[in-house]
Amino acid sequence: MSPAATAAATSFAAAAAAAAPTAPSRGCVSLPFRGGSRAPRRAVASMAVSTPRSAAAASFLERRESERALHFVKYQGLGNDFIMVDNRDSSEPKVTPEEASKLCDRNFGIGADGVIFVMPGSNGADYTMRIFNSDGSEPEMCGNGVRCFARFIAELENLQGTHSFTIHTGAGLIIPEIQSDGQVKVDMGEPILSGPDIPTKLLATKNKAVVQAELEVEGLTWHVTCVSMGNPHCVTFGAKDLKALQVDDLKLSEIGPKFEHHEMFPARTNTEFVQVLSRSHLKMRVWERGAGATLACGTGACAVVVAAVLEGRAERKCVVDLPGGPLEIEWREDDNHVYMTGPAEAVFYGSVVH
Repeated sequence: MSPAATAAATSFAAAAAAAAPTAPSRGCVSLPFRGGSRAPRRAVASMAVSTPRSAAAASFLERRESERALHFVKYQGLGNDFIMVDNRDSSEPKVTPEEASKLCDRNFGIGADGVIFVMPGSNGADYTMRIFNSDGSEPEMCGNGVRCFARFIAELENLQGTHSFTIHTGAGLIIPEIQSDGQVKVDMGEPILSGPDIPTKLLATKNKAVVQAELEVEGLTWHVTCVSMGNPHCVTFGAKDLKALQVDDLKLSEIGPKFEHHEMFPARTNTEFVQVLSRSHLKMRVWERGAGATLACGTGACAVVVAAVLEGRAERKCVVDLPGGPLEIEWREDDNHVYMTGPAEAVFYGSVVH
């Protein structure tokens, strides 16, 4: 095992030991209580088995761990969950896209929406972020994933209090700031509105942007606004012949793939279905490219506020309700950057043979 991997394993084990409750009975797994005010900020599972291993068994297990064990921490941001891997000792991911897809399987693997790698910085950034979706595809970046990335860095580097650093992603430079209350505020950069750069084949309708364009899907004409936050988004507030959209009534698993794979989106697209509650309060459901229906999408929430402003439906600062909880989004007029603020927390630590 490399020194970095050994250090990571030691760090994870020490953190788990420090956070674990009184040792459980032999052979049992103890999970922290999650109801009421007793719920801890971090869920840590521990196992105590008193039966000593034989020398042969110990040798076998240690050999398997040293040869193939992948240490990870699972994080979630509003229910959008990720397997976080300390990859700072290499510029190549420790697992392949195919292996990542298997790890993300919720029945036969760990279960997650994606695998995120903390890699050495490049292009002058402090760190590099790469992510493989649950289907093995590699998106440019992920908003909820960036917040989890920031919290993971704080743990790896033992950072306390407010900290900010730079992350190189496929969508460019991203700057998260860990705040004193544990929330993470992220400068997501400027939205991209030019159709070819999103990319979409839909023609521009307003100042070179694709705003309330018509898109035919399954016999319905939807009004869509297209935005890129470094990854493509198609935002809709409803179809032409339908009343105001009620997002809870959508059959997302049926309609989502039709948008994702529509011929108007050559790189596929993330799709957000939005209900306006007020000019500062929006509600959305998302079908993510490469991951399907998820509980939250940070870049999607950013795209939703940009689209709502462009369509005259909302102010530049909004709370966006996602199935996993709310995000605060602001599209500032002074610098044209979008800022996202929300939570991220560790769920559990572990190792897996891959």
